[in-house]
Amino acid sequence: MNLHRPNANEALQTANRSRNVVPQSGICSRCIDGCRGNCDMFRATFRGREVLYPEPFGNVTAGADKDYPVDYSHLNINGYALGAKGVEADPDQATFPNVNTEARFGAEPQVKMKVPIFTGALGSTDIARKNWEHFAVGAAISGITIVCGENVCGIDPELELNAQGKVVKSPEMDRRVREYRRFHEGYGDILVQMNVEDTRLGVAEYAIDKLGVETIELKWGQGAKCIGGEIKVNSLSRALELKKRGYIVTPDPELPAHQAAFKAGPLKQFERHSRLGFIDQDGFMKEVERLRKLGARRVTLKTGAYPMRELAMAIRWSSDAGIDLLTIDGAPGGTGMSPWRMMAEWGVPSIYLHAMAHDLCARLDARGLPVPDIAFAGGFSSEDHVFKALALGAPYCRAVCMGRALMIPGMVGKNAEKWLRGEDEGLPKSVSRYGMTKEEIFMNYEVLKEKYGAEVDKFPLGAIGIFNATDKIRVGLQQLMAGTRNWAVKHISRRDLFALTEECAKVTGLPYVMEAFREEALAIIDA
Repeated sequence: MNLHRPNANEALQTANRSRNVVPQSGICSRCIDGCRGNCDMFRATFRGREVLYPEPFGNVTAGADKDYPVDYSHLNINGYALGAKGVEADPDQATFPNVNTEARFGAEPQVKMKVPIFTGALGSTDIARKNWEHFAVGAAISGITIVCGENVCGIDPELELNAQGKVVKSPEMDRRVREYRRFHEGYGDILVQMNVEDTRLGVAEYAIDKLGVETIELKWGQGAKCIGGEIKVNSLSRALELKKRGYIVTPDPELPAHQAAFKAGPLKQFERHSRLGFIDQDGFMKEVERLRKLGARRVTLKTGAYPMRELAMAIRWSSDAGIDLLTIDGAPGGTGMSPWRMMAEWGVPSIYLHAMAHDLCARLDARGLPVPDIAFAGGFSSEDHVFKALALGAPYCRAVCMGRALMIPGMVGKNAEKWLRGEDEGLPKSVSRYGMTKEEIFMNYEVLKEKYGAEVDKFPLGAIGIFNATDKIRVGLQQLMAGTRNWAVKHISRRDLFALTEECAKVTGLPYVMEAFREEALAIIDA
C-alpha cells in the first residue's frame, strides 16, 4: 500500500534530491549540508507559509494523492444476464440508449436533473470567478445543478453594504445567478451557499429578495479541509478592505512590519480566511426556519469529512428540519484553496464516510423517521464512480457532487478559445488532430447548434466542454445501468456492487466477491 508521503509533491512544485526517502517523514535518507533543493523544508526555509498551499495559488485545482487502504476502486459492479427493471425484458426495448438517467431531489416541486451529478461549491476562488461563465452555461445546457459557493458577495470588489453591514448590491453575485439562468430550461437549479460571514452579511436575504434564488445551502464543511474557506490577495489595499469587511486576514495587513514586508517584496500575498462555524441543534433548526420565512423554497446542507458523530448530527437534524438535500463530502476531495497537507491527511475518506452514512440512514429509516435525500462527494470523476456512489448509498443517495471533474472541461474549453485565436502557440497536437475549427473539435457542437441555432456561436467554449463531459458520463452511466439491468436511477441498489477485498466488504457491508450471490448459485446447483 502506497500511502501519501510528506516533504515533496508536484502540487507544491517540490521534489526530493535523493532516490531513497524515509517513508514516514519524507526526508531524503541522506540529507546533505549544502543541498541546493528542492524539498518542502528547503523551500519553507525561504518562503515559510507559502508552502502550505499548492502553487500557483488561484491558477490550479489540486487533489490529494494519498492512497487509502480502501477506496471506491475496491468495489466492482455486477452485471447480469437475467431480468430487467424499469423496462420490458425485450432485446428491442431494453437497449442502453433507452436508460433514463434523470434524477430528482428535495420536496415537491422537486429539482430534476438530466444526469445524477452536479458541480461542487464554486465560491470565491479565482478559478471559479475567472471561469464562471463557462461553468454556469455548461451546467445549464447540460441540465444539471450548480452550487455558487461561499464568500462570493464578501469578496466582491463592487460590494455595497447598508448601515447595518448587510448586502444591498453585489454585481458578482448578480452575474453568477444571471449566467446560469440564461440557458436554464427546468433541469437543475442554482444553490447559493452560506458560511458564517455570508450569514452576517445577509447574503440569503439578498439572493432571495433581489435575485429570486430558490435554494440556499448551509455549509458545515467540506472533504478537502477542516477550516473555513480561504483565498489569497495580491494587494495591500485589498487585504485591508477585506479585513474591514470582517474577514480574518493573515498576516495582519494593519501591522507596519507586514506592510513593510509587502512593499519591500518578500511578502507577496495576504490570505483571507473564513471563520469556523460552530453547530448546535437549536441554532440549526432556527436557521432553517429563518431561511424558509425569508422565502427559500429549498434549504440544503453541505457537510464535510467529519467523524461519525457530526455525520449523525447532519443526518438526524436534516431529517428533523426537512432539509431538501444533504451533501456528504469525503476526504481528500479536490480544491484550489486548501492547505496541501491538510487535504492529504485530514478527515474520513470518502468510501468510509459514505458507508457510515448509509448505515445511519438505514437506522433512521428503520425507526420510521424520514431520511433526507443524500448526495455523495469526494474525489469522483467518471461514470463508474457515479454508479458506485449511487449504489453504495441506495436507496438514499440521489446524486453525486463533482468538483474538479466538471471544472476541468470548463477550463480546457476556455483555453481552446485562446488556442483557436492563435494564442499560447495555437492548438496543441492533442487537439488539432480533430480539426482546426471549434465545429470540428467539439463533438456535440452541431447537436447544440440544432437546438440553439446561431446563438451557439456565442457560447463560451468551456460550456460546450462541460456539455461534452457530462454527455460522456451520461452515456457511460447508461451503459453501466443497462449492464446491471436498471433502466432508471431509482432501481440502482446495493446488490449491484461487490467488494474485491474482505477489508472492503467489512467497511462497506457489501458482499465479498466470493460470497456475492452464493446462496442463489448453490440453490441452482443443488436443485
